[in-house]
Amino acid sequence: MPGLIGKKIGMTSVYSAEGKNMPCTVLEAGPCVVTQVKTQDKDGYEAVQLAYGERKEKNTPKALLGHFKKAKTSPKFKLVEFNGFEEEKAVGDIVTVELFEEGEFVDVVGTSKGKGFQGVVKRHNFAGVGGQTHGQHNRNRAPGSLGAASTPSRVFKGMKMAGRTGGERVTVTNLEVIKVYPEKNLIVVKGSIPGSKGSYVIIKK
Repeated sequence: MPGLIGKKIGMTSVYSAEGKNMPCTVLEAGPCVVTQVKTQDKDGYEAVQLAYGERKEKNTPKALLGHFKKAKTSPKFKLVEFNGFEEEKAVGDIVTVELFEEGEFVDVVGTSKGKGFQGVVKRHNFAGVGGQTHGQHNRNRAPGSLGAASTPSRVFKGMKMAGRTGGERVTVTNLEVIKVYPEKNLIVVKGSIPGSKGSYVIIKK
């Protein structure tokens, strides 16, 4: 499906025609440059590679530098492949926020905020073990029994336990496009998306 690479700017709210206050997220979508066009004959599949976000030349691998010079563009930070564009794209073309229209629905892919190593109460919404009474001591945020005895003599994979939380790829689907500002490369979608301000996102139609 076609789409763009962008950045999360932040959140705001917009009033609907009925006077309802809607929470919205402002995204900077593009402009993205086409750095490669993959074809069925040469690559085995069809796709358009888009690049977004300026990057210093000294921090760019030499292989990527040659890739960007071939596309006659400056080094970019993010590369993502899309397909399904209505118009045929060529290397060097610019894809802007005008790809989206107000009222349509999009999917947004982002990386959730990393929260480090967390316990089961924060990570899995556990309630803890009992209250302060009945002999309990410092057990309010404990995971409790894991249910393993001499059979099966192990902890099953996937058991909800403490561990690293956040920092994962998350897709939020069917977000309505409220406003599009082509002159500023901004798009306003209804609802929230994962990640902190300034993080890179992928917006798909």
